[in-house]
Amino acid sequence: MVLSEFLKEWLNDSPTVTVKTSGSTGVPKLIAVEKSRMAASARITCGFLGLRQGDSALLCMPLDYIAGKMMVVRSEVCGLRLISVEPSGHPLRGLDEIPDFAAMTPMQVYNSLREPAECAALMRIRHLIIGGGAIDDDMAERLRSFPNAVWSTYGMTETLSHIALRRLSGKGSDNMYTPFDTVGVSLNADGCLVVDAPSVCDSPLVTRDIAEIAPDGRRFRIRGRLDNVINSGGIKIQAEEVERLLRPYIASPFMITKRRDEKFGEAVMLVIQDSDTAEAERICGRVLHKYWQPRYSETVKALPMTETGKVKRLL
Repeated sequence: MVLSEFLKEWLNDSPTVTVKTSGSTGVPKLIAVEKSRMAASARITCGFLGLRQGDSALLCMPLDYIAGKMMVVRSEVCGLRLISVEPSGHPLRGLDEIPDFAAMTPMQVYNSLREPAECAALMRIRHLIIGGGAIDDDMAERLRSFPNAVWSTYGMTETLSHIALRRLSGKGSDNMYTPFDTVGVSLNADGCLVVDAPSVCDSPLVTRDIAEIAPDGRRFRIRGRLDNVINSGGIKIQAEEVERLLRPYIASPFMITKRRDEKFGEAVMLVIQDSDTAEAERICGRVLHKYWQPRYSETVKALPMTETGKVKRLL
């Protein structure tokens, strides 16, 4: 979808627009979302960030998905001046104007940090929000010294982009997300986050994100997806937690997944891109608790990815 097509859809008489889900845990699907709720979400974000009419906003994400659509909606509803570039891994390359506000994926930020000219441009963006995937510790450390506001977002298609932000830069940096004032959070019996956001959702939304909620009852941390829990001989292992421990030691792209196992039911499996598994297995033996160590490993030419650039786990 191109910008003119979405604007035509946004400005027509229909009360809804069609959005494609990200397909993080399956095949992407099309859903209808209400324009009035998208507009409410836009006002909440712009109000929280202090964006004003005439501020510039960068559109560098595909318009098939909610992240790209919401950048346009924020511009339309809040009077931002939209700068549109072709979605790519290097959205700041050759950009003539530094935007006041930008939304990027971790992959786009990762690439920009490694190009001096793009990194310099990245540092000049007044409000940068990063969503669509996890931000690793190395990237968070790089962004902590940025002079302007950098935020990690939490949300999904069903919440019309994000409902909580986590500051990554400056003295206010935090390892937990803070929901917007109109949003409440709780946990269900499985330890998954339940989001109550009446401005954007008709009813509380039960996610599949395993979370911890701070004593204040509002701030929260995501430990991983319920779908990514590996039940190995009765021991429940969160794939994302294993990856977090290994990431400082394994340079090649990798992921933790699971495999059926006759003895344990499920077992931890390491999938690594274009690298010998022997060294990675030695690292696992040194770094991980014995019950978390992979029983299986495999080398692939490239990790499988979803359309939105998230790792597609072989679970």
